[in-house]
Formats: sequence, C-alpha cells, structure tokens
Amino acid sequence: MTRVTKVFTSDSIDTIDSCAQEFIAYISSCSSQSNIFAFFGRMGAGKTTFIKAICKALGAVDDVNSPTFTIVNEYRSAKGFPIFHFDFYRINSIKEAYDIGVDEYFSGNGLCLIEWSEKIEEILPENCNRVDIDVAPDGVRTITVSYSAQEI
Repeated sequence: MTRVTKVFTSDSIDTIDSCAQEFIAYISSCSSQSNIFAFFGRMGAGKTTFIKAICKALGAVDDVNSPTFTIVNEYRSAKGFPIFHFDFYRINSIKEAYDIGVDEYFSGNGLCLIEWSEKIEEILPENCNRVDIDVAPDGVRTITVSYSAQEI
C-alpha cells in the first residue's frame, strides 16, 4: 500500500470553514476506504474547532461541542448520515474505549472523527485516516491528512 498525503492550511479562525470545505471535497474524491479520521495535535492546536467546521460543512444542524465528558457525540449530516465525534482525552485505558463500543462505531457506516487518537492508537483500524494539526508561532495551522491507498 502507498501512503497518500494532502496538506491544507488555515491562516486564521476566519478561514477554518473554507479549509474544512476543501478538506471534505478532497476526502470525498480520494481513494481512502475508511470513514475513520484520527486527529493528532497538541492541546490548543484546533482539533475541536476543525471538527466543528467539518460538521458545519456537512450540514450538521446539531450544536457541535467537544465530547470531553461524554466521550462521543452523535450528529446528523444534511444527507442524514451519522457523524460520531470522539474525544478520548479523559480515558485512562483501552478498556474504556471498548466499554463505549468503539469497535461497533468503527465497523459501522458513520463518519468517525476522533480527538486524542494517541490514547487509542493501538486499536485504530489499519486503514484509518490520519489528520495532523500543527500550529506555527504566527497562528497558521497546517492540517495534513494521510491515508493508505491500494496500489494499482
């Protein structure tokens, strides 16, 4: 398998919505077979903000908030498919992820957007898409999505 990478940038919070729209257009057109997106980035990098922008771009009408205490929130896109927003910041073991049924979410048809993926990295599916968010000193965010693609 080949690893495919695409980089997006957001100069400020004002451009995050257009960056999310570009991101969705890209992932909709790429050959990734996974609906799971594992987000990585330091505290304050903008993981929640970017996920909110993605949900907005997908037409979710629900109030999108970080599921820090509930671990997972469910939203509906404008097209009716489920969006599962996970935040594993507060879990202390992989067992806690299994206790909420993470394996059922991962094998389902909904879009899974995962914050603090490093806490469950050992159980993420092999074909999971990786999203890294880095912040430069001037506040510019670099959002890198990568996924495994089948070689033809």
